[in-house]
Amino acid sequence: MQLGSLLRSGRRRGPDIWEFRYRDRRHNGRRIYRRIKIGTLQHFKTKAAARKGIAGLVREINFGEIRFRTTTMTVAELVEHYRQRELIQDNTWKSYSTKRGYESYLKNWIGPHSGKYKLHEIKTIDVETWLRGLSLAKSSSAKIRNIFSILFNHACRYDLFDRNPITLVRHSAKRRRIPEVLTVEEAQRLLSVLAVKERTMVLMALGTGLRRSELFALKWKDVDFATEHISVTRSIVNQVVGTCKTEASQKPVPLHSALAHALLVWRRQTSYRKLEDWVFASPHSQGRHPLWAQAIIRYHIGPAGRKPNCRNALDGALSGIPIRRCSSPLELISK
Repeated sequence: MQLGSLLRSGRRRGPDIWEFRYRDRRHNGRRIYRRIKIGTLQHFKTKAAARKGIAGLVREINFGEIRFRTTTMTVAELVEHYRQRELIQDNTWKSYSTKRGYESYLKNWIGPHSGKYKLHEIKTIDVETWLRGLSLAKSSSAKIRNIFSILFNHACRYDLFDRNPITLVRHSAKRRRIPEVLTVEEAQRLLSVLAVKERTMVLMALGTGLRRSELFALKWKDVDFATEHISVTRSIVNQVVGTCKTEASQKPVPLHSALAHALLVWRRQTSYRKLEDWVFASPHSQGRHPLWAQAIIRYHIGPAGRKPNCRNALDGALSGIPIRRCSSPLELISK
């Protein structure tokens, strides 16, 4: 049995990192020394904490030994193993926003509730009862259930466990109430009190259905005014640029002539109008980064939506929610 070695390594930028080094015995008998970055000092403040975090990895590399095979892993150890294999920065299978969302649910819900239990102690009915008792939206509870299932599938994939007790957990993701949508009149009242920049954002959201992460990741080179379409090639979350959520998102989006005109008006006013500039560039970073969507909603669109003549008009802004009683969302522009 090998426990590997845990070393602290410095970096030119950022906090030091913990590295796990071990021997990998190949089928031909050769030993290859491997090294895995497991996290920074911000994640594991002490060597003991880092050693606890790699318990799942140690079990994996020693799986062939009878003594380790007969031991049982806790959910917390499985979560840490999943982090090291699936949520690290080098893993490009998942987008930044997906990894960030998974990490949030693992840290705030699955870990605190089930982390101390061993894998064989997780029962289908217990998980189902727990999820139904959470004071969360059904969609959020369903997300926790799905990530819990992914966690056990990960254990099966790495031969750390032999079954997935979450597969039979029943939980509905049906909304408890119908979401609010904008009428043409509500959208027009909101647009009438916004400045050019914010008004253009809302028009783009309502007229194209782009996600916020896709809208704020647009550059002027993505907008083809001649053919009137937009190329959606990237997304941005917390100022981290990544790929789009789905392949369908990357298809060209038609641009109505009224929207094209609104974009041209905004381009004449902004200081960042080159092809490589962001459509909604942040002046605080001298245009190097786009604006933060959360800040725009909180400090600009939010206050405007709370004005008496704009009541209920905020719910759909910048979220792609459709407009009811309207043959086309662009009807609000032409009126």
